[in-house]
Amino acid sequence: MKWKILIAAALIIGAAVGYKFYSDTVEEAAAPTYETEKVVRMDLTKTVSATGTIQPKNSVEVSSKITARVKEILVEENQQVTAGQVVAILDGRDFEATRDQAQFTLTNYAQKLKRIERLYNIGAKSKEELEEAQYNYDRAKSELEKAESNVNETVITAPMDGVVVGEPISAGSMAVQGNSNPTVILRIADLSEKLVKAKVDETDIGSIRVGERANFTVDAFPDEKFSATVNKISQTDTNNSWDSSNSSNSNSSSSSSNSVIYYYVTFHAPDPKNLLLPAMTARLDIIVGQAQNALCVPIEAIKTDAQGSYVEKITKDERGKDTAEKVYLTVGMYGEEYVQVTTDKLKAGDDISVTYQAAKTSTQSGNRGGGMGRPPRMF
Repeated sequence: MKWKILIAAALIIGAAVGYKFYSDTVEEAAAPTYETEKVVRMDLTKTVSATGTIQPKNSVEVSSKITARVKEILVEENQQVTAGQVVAILDGRDFEATRDQAQFTLTNYAQKLKRIERLYNIGAKSKEELEEAQYNYDRAKSELEKAESNVNETVITAPMDGVVVGEPISAGSMAVQGNSNPTVILRIADLSEKLVKAKVDETDIGSIRVGERANFTVDAFPDEKFSATVNKISQTDTNNSWDSSNSSNSNSSSSSSNSVIYYYVTFHAPDPKNLLLPAMTARLDIIVGQAQNALCVPIEAIKTDAQGSYVEKITKDERGKDTAEKVYLTVGMYGEEYVQVTTDKLKAGDDISVTYQAAKTSTQSGNRGGGMGRPPRMF
């Protein structure tokens, strides 16, 4: 009988130990696990990205005011020129002949006017005849001035100091005058100062101010970092889509109602090494905000519920288990990976949750997601 009592007691003790082990195992398995990051203090910079084109600050297309064949090009690509320097000569033989004819006509009318004036003074010619002679003389003088101007226009000079960019047209080519589409003989640019003209999305244009700094790179020199300063912000979008008085703009505005609106922003870009060339593509990061020694958390740690934005602060309980405490805070400036926050319940070095994963239990397999994407998130 005694041995039966001992066996029963052993079974009872074994069951109790087994149940305790099972309970601890289930409790440990059910406890959530956290991936954490540290709260940090850092200098935070907010930027706006844009793409632009390198341009000279000043440039000009040199064309002719007359239509004539190019006789001679006196400069070449990359040559430095000064204002007033002769850069090309046009064939002026036809204009010289016209000038000589105009000179002959003027001389003839000048003699006639002088004779009629003498006869008019003695009463041998009428006032009308004198006025007609004066008119013919004045017209011939005007024609001569025009002819002389055309001859002078056969000598093409540089309108500004700069560098010849691109290859000038060849001697023998026809230089055609015109207001809308004249022949460009050559181009001159002042490369001592460079600009970047960029297109900025309408969602970002409101955060940009004149004088703000930017950093940019170009594909030709990927290891070089260039700096720039906002010089001008256009007051109209790149397509002038607001201007309904222009029929073409009216059509474009209707089609662009569902598209992105861009504004031109011009940057002054110092280039002491003279590396930047016109038309290079510049990829800019415009600095629109900075916070020094700011209290920051990873963006992925921010969650949101009905009471506002919060993070989960992770601490250890008396048994050494991770516990999460909601800490509500005010969100400030966003950087690329971190966001500035304001709260008196966090300090640098605190652990906060960035992911959550439920442990497997005897009645559940797999993970219960707690993906912490970018804010806002509702829980």
